[in-house]
Amino acid sequence: MKYNKSHLPWSEDSRHEHSLRSKQKRINLRLQDSAKKTLERAASFEGKTVSQFILNSALAHAEKTIREHKVMSLKASDAEAFFDALSKPVMFNKKLAAVLESHEQRVTGR
Repeated sequence: MKYNKSHLPWSEDSRHEHSLRSKQKRINLRLQDSAKKTLERAASFEGKTVSQFILNSALAHAEKTIREHKVMSLKASDAEAFFDALSKPVMFNKKLAAVLESHEQRVTGR
């Protein structure tokens, strides 16, 4: 019985097809030659492709940015003032409503 390499689950063709299916979105960048060379050099130091290097770097920065906007650290006196303000009834006015609407659009993209 003859085996065709392309039918084996671990063949090079099937790995390539799997990698193509797992890639879902594309982002294109336009950059100066010096920036591209810098990225290529940095990627080579880490044994990564430029795409892998950019993706890993961008995701790390994105996660840091999200964390910085999700967590609030306050001194004890500021925390006390904050919780005191939360315990009082909210008086909505046009300015507060506009700020809340702006926040909703910026943060949740609605």
